[in-house]
Amino acid sequence: MTTWQGWHRFATTNPPTPPQPDDPPRSRDERLAYHSAFVTIRTPAISKLATQVRTLMILGRHQQTTARPSLIVTGPAAAGKTTALLNVGRACHLAHTRKNPAPPGSAHATAPVAYVLVPPGATAKTLITEFARYLGIPVTTRMTQTQITDAVCHTYTQAGVQLVLIDEIHRLNPRTTTGAQTADLIKDLTERLPATFVYAGISITDTPLFTGTRGAQLAGRATLIDCGPLPARHGTRQPFRDVITDIENALDLHHHKPGTLPRHAPYLHQRTAGRIGSLTRLIRQAAITAITDGTERITKTTLDAIRLDHLAEQHARPTRNR
Repeated sequence: MTTWQGWHRFATTNPPTPPQPDDPPRSRDERLAYHSAFVTIRTPAISKLATQVRTLMILGRHQQTTARPSLIVTGPAAAGKTTALLNVGRACHLAHTRKNPAPPGSAHATAPVAYVLVPPGATAKTLITEFARYLGIPVTTRMTQTQITDAVCHTYTQAGVQLVLIDEIHRLNPRTTTGAQTADLIKDLTERLPATFVYAGISITDTPLFTGTRGAQLAGRATLIDCGPLPARHGTRQPFRDVITDIENALDLHHHKPGTLPRHAPYLHQRTAGRIGSLTRLIRQAAITAITDGTERITKTTLDAIRLDHLAEQHARPTRNR
């Protein structure tokens, strides 16, 4: 998805859909593929991010003199940050192309969204090269960083890029010389491109990105979206249980009893520490196991037998609820 062709294919391919009552039964292989890809569960973080992106894109649409306001999606690993980023990017892409279809006979559609990963050990030149690669802008070894940046700004403006998603932003360290130059490049891009920038990374507020002069500039322009673990309770609501219910409703198992997984919400919260990424992985693995062993249902015994990612296992505590 770090090229326009890959992103366009992702954004325009229909996402998996839960089984509907009137649909013909899916085959075993189809159901295995479905639980492998699975649906995107709309978490509170995704809803909040979608609202903020729409608002900031409108706010910055006619801003000319300074950088447009931006967003930062932060949280621990396996908290669903990238999922939220991609979901909102896809929605923006589809909304734009519906309102602005390519003219008949046009060879190229507009590119409303750009998705860029910060490479490990990023320098300003390697990062701007990633921006160029996304839209297939030719880059040679003899080109300077300034020349590549000028080409990127011109091409992105001509292509109509309105939303720039930068993932793995925690890889930048403005305290180093190369990190400072890369942070300055991003600041330059936000001032030269008529687009809203959204960054995502692990626990950004605990990194050097928010310290010093450069950190203050970023913090002063960006709204923070916390994609942290979901609490078991929030006032009278039970957001974690609500997400489990949504996941269960999307399962395609022949003999699973509705209400089983929400009943185990305390156990699932303990196992996953409230991390959405760990939760969906656990339930998807359990669903695939249920299909392959023929039981077609998820029980606590099934869940107990599945090893989670190491981060979740570290945070899990023994439970007596057997």
